[in-house]
Amino acid sequence: MKAAHALALAAALTLAAPALAQTATESPADAAPPTEDVPTDVEPVVPPGGESPSAPAPVVGGVVTGVILQGLDKVSARTSVVEVPLDGTATFGTLTIRARQCITAPPDEKPETSAFLEIADTPPGHDPLPVFSGWMFASSPALSALEHPVYDVWVTACKMAAPGKP
Repeated sequence: MKAAHALALAAALTLAAPALAQTATESPADAAPPTEDVPTDVEPVVPPGGESPSAPAPVVGGVVTGVILQGLDKVSARTSVVEVPLDGTATFGTLTIRARQCITAPPDEKPETSAFLEIADTPPGHDPLPVFSGWMFASSPALSALEHPVYDVWVTACKMAAPGKP
């Protein structure tokens, strides 16, 4: 049985050798162009509502409804997931977090999620003290970080509604 397989393999290599030798000597310039059909009548994608091209691209798969953050309490060394609705607030320890906007890059670009957050520290019996206002980036949390002695907060993702549901 093994001899039959060896003879079949030898015959296949003998028949394929001239074609392999010819392919090996061809330069890329001599190679035939790919025969893949490339559409030439592609129309530009216009976001729903006819927004300007400078507006953020719509998020694939649904509507952004909030921001998902990760929070670290440095005293207890515990992490928590914090979900903040857009233009709403959530609390993490003594922090009050308001999410203004969340943007996720389209699937064909480098993965990136960024959110505009306003964070205030509201210790019991005191007025709120703003401690952060600006963009946070999931890929570079140290680039624009919350500086607080007790808490760290960073962006992990945008919260999405299912397609077709608000």
